Amino acid sequence: MKVKIVTIIGARPQIIKAAALSRAIRQSFSDQLEEIIVHTGQHYDSNMSQVFFDELEIPRPNYNLNVGSASHGIQTARMTEGIEEILLKEKPDYIVLYGDTNSTLAGAIAAAKIHVPIVHIEAGLRSFNKSMPEEINRILCDHCSSLLFSPTETGFQNLINEGFNQSNKAPFHADNPGIYHCGDVMYDNSLYFSELAKEKTNILSRLQLDNKSFILSTIHRDNNTDQPKRLNQIFEALLQIVQMQQIDIVIPLHPRTAKLLQQNLKPGLYTQIAENFHIHLIPPVSFLEMIVLEKNASLVVTDSGGVQKEAYFFKKPCIIMRSETEWKEIVATGAAAIVDADSQKIVAAWQAFQQYPPTDFPQIFGDGQAAQFICNEMLRNAKTAYC
Repeated sequence: MKVKIVTIIGARPQIIKAAALSRAIRQSFSDQLEEIIVHTGQHYDSNMSQVFFDELEIPRPNYNLNVGSASHGIQTARMTEGIEEILLKEKPDYIVLYGDTNSTLAGAIAAAKIHVPIVHIEAGLRSFNKSMPEEINRILCDHCSSLLFSPTETGFQNLINEGFNQSNKAPFHADNPGIYHCGDVMYDNSLYFSELAKEKTNILSRLQLDNKSFILSTIHRDNNTDQPKRLNQIFEALLQIVQMQQIDIVIPLHPRTAKLLQQNLKPGLYTQIAENFHIHLIPPVSFLEMIVLEKNASLVVTDSGGVQKEAYFFKKPCIIMRSETEWKEIVATGAAAIVDADSQKIVAAWQAFQQYPPTDFPQIFGDGQAAQFICNEMLRNAKTAYC
């Protein structure tokens, strides 16, 4: 009898992360694990969702809740209701949740209330900033979970600091959770798709960036996009860097950023950005296109946690436009700098990396086999529970 898991995805990063587990199941565990995929519809734009199923060979969702955009409370409530109904119908052995989105929170609430064991992938990450909705989501999910898989040693230690016991013995459940330091499924994906990306995309030639040095930048967090002062600081810094070095900057625009850019930037600054030949404001890119951009960029400037890691995977210096990061190891190695939305600090960090580029990138995200490890542990715990 197969162990049945229900995987919840909704935001673009979760779809990508789910590819690693789905691939592991298809290649090594198809006779032991059955995966039911539920798409909440949290990201409903085709460029932010559907394209990833196509190019990453993820099985089509068995269910799509089509929730769409709404306030945190309304969106989470709608997803909780839909997920609960599916769990009652499917009766899975586990629900698998990724990261820290509203889809994650909704899945945790729905499963915990009806006693479906929760597997949390990317457990233990902490910014220690509870003004971030993501911080609330990840903490609540961790403390409802039965199996917690942390991608880093720091995440694993955070769980211990919060009272999780690494000496717990199987079978694991919500009152006796199992915690693991297993490596990062996104590192699995980056290794697997790296060569494929080069063959499948032509984004560098489309942007006329072949054999040219360029910076990659992503901006999507609401505290950066929705606050005009912060957004202006960021784009003032990017414009200053272009003017100082005449280097190209590629900015794939998240829908939120695209919507607010003209509204929140000073008119003169917006015009300079929009008309600058070296600044490429482009629509959201696919995962494979993003890999190509990350591999070929000279430097990455971002407020995305996932992009911070991917920059590190491909040995690129990273400027983090937040006041903190969950990926403290990256900063500790000297490969990244935290600058918040401060134009002077952004420019200073760029100058520092120009003068002293990082050369040491220790293997802090595992061996590229995190998804295999997670599948094995789910099976092992299920068998223990059945005994």
